[in-house]
Amino acid sequence: MRLTTKGRFAVTAMIDLALRQDKGPVTLAGISERQNISLSYLEQLFGKLRRHELVSSVRGPGGGYCLAQALDQISVADIIVAVDEPLDTTQCKGTEDCQGRPHQRCMTHDLWSNLNQRMFEYLESINLATLVEQIRARENPHEVVVLCDEFRRGSKAEIEVAA
Repeated sequence: MRLTTKGRFAVTAMIDLALRQDKGPVTLAGISERQNISLSYLEQLFGKLRRHELVSSVRGPGGGYCLAQALDQISVADIIVAVDEPLDTTQCKGTEDCQGRPHQRCMTHDLWSNLNQRMFEYLESINLATLVEQIRARENPHEVVVLCDEFRRGSKAEIEVAA
């Protein structure tokens, strides 16, 4: 399985939206500029995301897009499926006719089919809330610092918050 540009761009755009929607609707032009993704490509992706009720649009001045669900309710798998990204590593694309005849699976069909299932389960387990949290922690690494040595010694000073 290879995640194509479509899937990567959709996830990236949704993270950008999630990071900024607290200030109001986010424009596709803004996402386009920040993430270096073509505006027309984003319009196509967001049309699909809207049809799958992952985003909602706000028209008019100050308009843009907002998430249609809570951050913790939108998984990476939801985004990938919404933009029609294939998540299939089998040669037959899941039809079980790897050998060119109905019900003639290749010797490795079950291996790849199980991989598909595991990948999908993993992508389902990661939601936008988790991704946003990771990005914010990376952008502000000194916000919360766990003092490992102090913690191991049983000290009461377990966490230091930077001022």
